[in-house]
Amino acid sequence: MQKKCVISNKLTVAFITARGGSKGLPGKNISDLGGKPLLAYTVEVALASKSINRYLVSTDYEDIAEASRNAGSEVPFIRPESLGTDTAHSPEVVEHAIDFIEKTEGVTVNIAMMLQPTSPFRTGKHLMKP
Repeated sequence: MQKKCVISNKLTVAFITARGGSKGLPGKNISDLGGKPLLAYTVEVALASKSINRYLVSTDYEDIAEASRNAGSEVPFIRPESLGTDTAHSPEVVEHAIDFIEKTEGVTVNIAMMLQPTSPFRTGKHLMKP
């Protein structure tokens, strides 16, 4: 979802990483917390931030994609299975998402931010400032 950002002429994208294969707490990213899915809190903070032009969820599960869309986030792809394993690293997940956006849309991501849904109590003050 594209919006005006206070950092002029820079495309700042927040990538919300939410894999579905948690062994410790299966389904945690869409588990109910206070009446909404855990990941909805992260989507809401990204939406409210003036430092982010665009935010999207990178996931390997359609259930997470649906919950993300319902929370107001963009989910332009389902990430490859290889990036949804216990051994996949977050930088690889973000790199895949950046490559996808840049190649399919012909844009350049100037600033990338990774937000994990497992930090539901962050607020806008925790995100970067211009």
